[in-house]
Amino acid sequence: MRLFCLLMAAVGIQAHLTPINYLNAECLGNVIRLSVAPPFEEVDAVFNDTQIINLTPGLATQCGFSFKFDPMGNAMFFASLQNCFSQNMDDKLFSLVIQFRLPGNHMTEDPVYRVGKTCSYTPWTSREILCDRNYMEVSVRRTLPDSQTFPEQPTGGPKARSGNLRRGADAVASGYKMTAVVFSPSKKVMKVDEVQRKGYAIANTPTRLVLRSPHNAEETYLQNVAGVPMRVLSTSTFFEQKWLVTRVDATAVCPTPGAVAFTPEVITWYMPKHIDPLISSDAFTMLEVYMGIDAKRLDTEEMAARNYSVLVTEAHIIVEIPVGAVGGYFKSHIQDDQYFVTYTIEPMLELLWIEEVSHEDTRYKVLFPITTPPMARPPQVHNYTPLDAVPEQAVFMLELGTFNLDVELLNITFPTMVLTVAECNTRGFNVQEERSLDNTLKTFRMEVPFSDPVVFKEKRPEQGVTTFTLQLIYGLVILPEYAPFSHSAVVDAVLLDIVPPSVTGNCDQENFYITVDYRNQEPFFVVLVGKRLLNHELAQQYITEGDTDFTITLPFSSPDAVFESFHSSSVRSRLDVALLNPYNNMTLKYFSLACSFLKTLTECFSNGTMTALAVKVESAPSLNPSQLTLSDPACGPTYSDDRLAYFHFTVNSCGTTRKFINNVMLYENIISLPDELEVKINATTSSEDEYQLKVSCYYVVNATRTLAFLTRLRDNVPFAETGTGRLTVRMRLAQDASYNTFHQEEDYPVVRYLRQPLHFEVELTKSSDPKVALVLDHCWATLNEDRDSRPRWNLIINGCENPEDPYRVVFPPVVADARVHFPPHVKRFEVHMFSFTNDAVEPSGQVFVHCDVVICDASSPSDGPCSGQCVNQDNPKRGMSGFMLFRPCQTITELIGSLSTGQRHVKDFFEEHHLYVSSGYILWV
Repeated sequence: MRLFCLLMAAVGIQAHLTPINYLNAECLGNVIRLSVAPPFEEVDAVFNDTQIINLTPGLATQCGFSFKFDPMGNAMFFASLQNCFSQNMDDKLFSLVIQFRLPGNHMTEDPVYRVGKTCSYTPWTSREILCDRNYMEVSVRRTLPDSQTFPEQPTGGPKARSGNLRRGADAVASGYKMTAVVFSPSKKVMKVDEVQRKGYAIANTPTRLVLRSPHNAEETYLQNVAGVPMRVLSTSTFFEQKWLVTRVDATAVCPTPGAVAFTPEVITWYMPKHIDPLISSDAFTMLEVYMGIDAKRLDTEEMAARNYSVLVTEAHIIVEIPVGAVGGYFKSHIQDDQYFVTYTIEPMLELLWIEEVSHEDTRYKVLFPITTPPMARPPQVHNYTPLDAVPEQAVFMLELGTFNLDVELLNITFPTMVLTVAECNTRGFNVQEERSLDNTLKTFRMEVPFSDPVVFKEKRPEQGVTTFTLQLIYGLVILPEYAPFSHSAVVDAVLLDIVPPSVTGNCDQENFYITVDYRNQEPFFVVLVGKRLLNHELAQQYITEGDTDFTITLPFSSPDAVFESFHSSSVRSRLDVALLNPYNNMTLKYFSLACSFLKTLTECFSNGTMTALAVKVESAPSLNPSQLTLSDPACGPTYSDDRLAYFHFTVNSCGTTRKFINNVMLYENIISLPDELEVKINATTSSEDEYQLKVSCYYVVNATRTLAFLTRLRDNVPFAETGTGRLTVRMRLAQDASYNTFHQEEDYPVVRYLRQPLHFEVELTKSSDPKVALVLDHCWATLNEDRDSRPRWNLIINGCENPEDPYRVVFPPVVADARVHFPPHVKRFEVHMFSFTNDAVEPSGQVFVHCDVVICDASSPSDGPCSGQCVNQDNPKRGMSGFMLFRPCQTITELIGSLSTGQRHVKDFFEEHHLYVSSGYILWV
């Protein structure tokens, strides 16, 4: 279907033209829709810029027009393309001019505003049915032979107030003339003139026959279709010429209010899929199903955003709309001085089907206004009066609501007077209208000082209080019909005649301290600590009394305090204290104190063990700490109660991940609820925050630091302060090539001859991570313990033997055994004893051996040193002989690095982690 729209310019007329606040004209298939903002008194159809036809309700129904108004005065005007007064150009272009007459006054003529719209609609289906709020219309393709004349136009002078509804009724085609209409099932026969007088409309267009009827016309009838009551109009129109008679059948079927079911939350509209009076057999194909609002289609995204749904079953097309959804409006009503509301919305269903036998297609469009039954919304007066002020300064703070926007407050009746809203504000009552955030509801707020004469006061010396009472009747009205109603209320407040106590507080590293000073008066209140009343037993535990005050001392971890959040190495806890009036349980004073307490929540140990403490926070009230797990759901807490969960695990278990960053190994895990429990909690308490804590440790040499984490709201993923740990590397001299025994400190000095092999082993200690590997990067010998001294002889270069060394290093393999649990943590190399010989240096019996090592990710080898140790090659023999003395290294060099706290993102690429070790001096003889 091609749709072409042209908004015509306003046409000048003799009456005064007044601008209109909002006007929008749209072509919506076979319907024209005009949206008008201000209210109007009447609507006229304009033909040929001269004839003005007033669209009374009866004429609008007969001619294919309908109106709707919302409580705010906005209007929508709908017109069938085939209405009585549009200019029809070959059933392709349709032009309509409408004139709105706005309210004026008795001194001037009513202002008017004229607008036109031209729409294109092609191609037509064999049959088009339109169900609007006040009429039902069927248009069928007329198959009379040869050419046809254009319909007659309405007649009348420039000020004509009606039109000729028979236009087209006498249209001829090769001598054919419309003579009679037969209604089924009554078989009642009417002449064309009688059909028009009965309120029906019948017309010929260049290619079609159009028939229109009010919903409750005499010849319509109800039929149950698939359990849905439908209104049916069935006709046969006869065309005659001198010797021949031909018949054109036209049937319209529209839903009735009985097609709708209501609950307080949802409107459900049932439409039969197989509409029996329209479809002759079961052999048909549904080609299109569209839903819309106010005659305009909606796409799937718009429907989802509004929570609309359309379900096509074998028997029905079911539309569900939430009560209060976008597209409708609420209207206020009064029944027996009780306040009710209804919700109105006008959904549209547009169907297209084709019958397989006749190959005729039908477009079926229903504009179906739905209004819910009245729903009781009794107004409530909420008393927000503060009770901690002295009577001379106290004010009643009242709120009446809630109402729809069509309700206005006119006046308030007090026991001694009636005041309008303006008079109330002049008196200082500050009456204000408050609207909801979505601008759909309103309340009325008012402040009345206790000192005003309209407030009744009663002192009760025996209780030390004064009662203040305010009686009032709100006078309200519903617009635009000005339906009045009222709401009565009596509110009171009880104030102490004595000065309320003061409350102060502070914290140290372990406790809250709350001091209540009752100012030389007898205590006249009860104390609520957290959610518990301070009874005699709790008072003995928490209270220290003074002359005119008392102090509550409470540990930060007490069950009466609540944990708010966690920060770096601290927990934030809060204590709420309230002083209550024992006579009416009203709050005299409320005090809340929140402090941060320095606490170690997570620890990292050098043996690869982590501990973490997860605490139940206020933002997750339904959390059961015993249900928390690490990333591996099988790893639950070692200990838990109703407020905390304690975890103890190793860095290579429970789903702990490891990453390398800037010479640091970072281990991370997440404490959370299993997915199935999280889904269950979210389904029952959608507002509760997701509980997820990230705990981390990072390892550096000579430092073990503690982790702390921060719990945040659902929108912010919790992050952790990252702890540190220690890695060490040592180098030892084995007694032989078996590497089973090593020289101890008391064995030195150790004597070796020149060319005698030395068996060195370098080991990464205090790590149980199987994915870490140690690689020898560089090893060299010097004459003294300064690793940077000269001369030096390279033994290993970039992980490989020195190609210039006549006696190259040998790398014996390392396999797992009872001593070596992680072979990647150990590297061995064999060096033949040698000495430095140089013209500038006398032969020396002292040699020092140094090594640089790299810690690598064994699971992700990369370029550089972490690509692996070189393979051994055949080594030639050295020629000198002698022996040397080996002393064990006195210093173990350790991995040094740092990581900024709170880091949440880590790079996924590998970075090298360098360490170095040195032997003591080596002597030869």
